[in-house]
Amino acid sequence: MRVHERLDELYAIGGGVGANRVAGTEGEDRAHELAAGWMREAGLAVEVDAVGNLIGRTAEPSVWTGSHLDSVPFGGKFDGALGVVAAIEAVERVGKGAVAVFRDEERGCVGSMAFVEGGVLPECFLEAHIEQGPVLERAAAPLGLAMSIVGIVRGERTFEGRAGHAGTVPMPGRNDALVAAAEYVLRVRDAAIQIDDAVATVGQIDVEPGAANVIPERVRVSVDARAPDRERLDRLVAELQLEADFRLEPVPMAERPINALRAELVERGLPVVELPSGAGHDAAVLAGAGVPTAMLFVRSLSGGISHSPQEESAPEDVDLAVEVLTGALRRLTDGTD
Repeated sequence: MRVHERLDELYAIGGGVGANRVAGTEGEDRAHELAAGWMREAGLAVEVDAVGNLIGRTAEPSVWTGSHLDSVPFGGKFDGALGVVAAIEAVERVGKGAVAVFRDEERGCVGSMAFVEGGVLPECFLEAHIEQGPVLERAAAPLGLAMSIVGIVRGERTFEGRAGHAGTVPMPGRNDALVAAAEYVLRVRDAAIQIDDAVATVGQIDVEPGAANVIPERVRVSVDARAPDRERLDRLVAELQLEADFRLEPVPMAERPINALRAELVERGLPVVELPSGAGHDAAVLAGAGVPTAMLFVRSLSGGISHSPQEESAPEDVDLAVEVLTGALRRLTDGTD
């Protein structure tokens, strides 16, 4: 099936281990060039907007589908790319709809945010995506329906201390910025534990002056805080005293496109597993802008690992996802949903 061949082509970009199509690099550009070629082969009219989002349209483009092609360094084969190749295949089979390939999803859905701010929005949006978690594998279900997408707040905290010689300044009376930061890291963990279904992560620590024999004078830590609804997200952010550099609100998926996907699962005798998305997606941006949106998750294997070369979905699950996405697209474009 050409979907698998196209996934392999995208995965080979950048060379080395894993997917290497970081936003703004040649790797992302080459991936967009490949996708544009596949769109033209499918008979779509291709255009690129002001921020580089790639759009392929039929003459009747009211229902859109798609995802992103940028990756984290040494990322997985399916994250983003699966939703793009499945979208192109589905639109070609149905002969109606549009495919959107958004720029720079990994660093904050930059392309989709620019898209919803600057253009005419679609009537409906579908995104197929690898689950990036273990729920479907544990449920022995090849596909699932994302019923909501988590809200995300990212920011930094800075801690000030006083530099000094690591060997000559006595421990009593030291003002070590890294010690204060370490206490905050534990606070991040404990705050998330106290709020149901919330998570929070410190993923980056920058220590100044950064020498092994100097007491840290200044430390910056990054915080990624997530929760399934606004009330819990606000509680977490307040507890962490975090000023947001980036915020994406939690959003529910819409009934009409969800029901179209559900009908396709039922028609094939597949289990209907409903689950939240703990990761952010371009679909959340469109849903937040008022576009009726739904996500189809494809089972992750290997315990749900993602953003890693070990990311995996079975070929037969990918094939099923293309069939279900195609069927749902047809229902929505023909008005038979």
